[in-house]
Amino acid sequence: MHSDNALRGITWVIVSTIFFALQDAFTKQLSVSLPAWQIVSIRFFFFAVFALIYAWRSIGIRAAFNSTKQILQNILGIIIVSEIALFSFTIGYLGLAEMHAIFACFPLIITALSVPFLGENVGWRRWLAVAAGFIGTVIILKPGTGVLDPYSLLALVCAFGLAIYSILTRKVSRTDSFETSLLYFGVVSFVFSLLFTPFVWQTPTHEQWKILIILSFCGLVGHFALIKALQLAPAVILQPFNYFVLVWAMILGYWLFGELLDAVNLVGIAIVVCSGVFIARREYRL
Repeated sequence: MHSDNALRGITWVIVSTIFFALQDAFTKQLSVSLPAWQIVSIRFFFFAVFALIYAWRSIGIRAAFNSTKQILQNILGIIIVSEIALFSFTIGYLGLAEMHAIFACFPLIITALSVPFLGENVGWRRWLAVAAGFIGTVIILKPGTGVLDPYSLLALVCAFGLAIYSILTRKVSRTDSFETSLLYFGVVSFVFSLLFTPFVWQTPTHEQWKILIILSFCGLVGHFALIKALQLAPAVILQPFNYFVLVWAMILGYWLFGELLDAVNLVGIAIVVCSGVFIARREYRL
């Protein structure tokens, strides 16, 4: 792989983390006044349109819908929209940086689950890194300081949900194209979200509509940048740079919501990030 392509891919993935952090900041702002399912439904409407256009321009919509694992693709859509709805709900009760600090363990969960789900071989060095990462997550959760925050546990559930989604996506990607997975991600998730949205719908104000459109735009730009990154460099090279979202989350959390992480949280974050980077580096070498 050409080094220029790797550098451009890394640049694109860092750009994607900026827009994903902005999307989550706007979601946190809205989650106190609008139901999570409604926010997610509007987000996925815009994403479904994006996925349809992308598939049409790439291989054609009919070809993109032609999956060898349609049932699993539909299940994936249900998993991811449920995970994002839970994320949108939980972030209303946790700090932006705190949410992402707990969420940062999901690549470690992927490594652990890749053994039973995909039959992959994980060496002792990566198992040690996974163990260290989970210790870092426990430090962030601070269970010994009193009653464990239930919303922190929900954030951990979100991380598990995304890890399971990523593992199953890796499985279907062996036979389905990227365009197929992207299209099912957008369309199935949007359709599934509509089952619940009518029961919780609140007509947004003009200001809320503005924020909804902006956060949806941020999500689209973030996904576009991530797609560009993956076209230029392998995911295993790009994975460590996804942790930049933590940096932006801390900056936005302080700037918009006055949040500050304490020293214990920062130690836990450092352990989780170092573990994740080590695993990515080890996988690349192997």
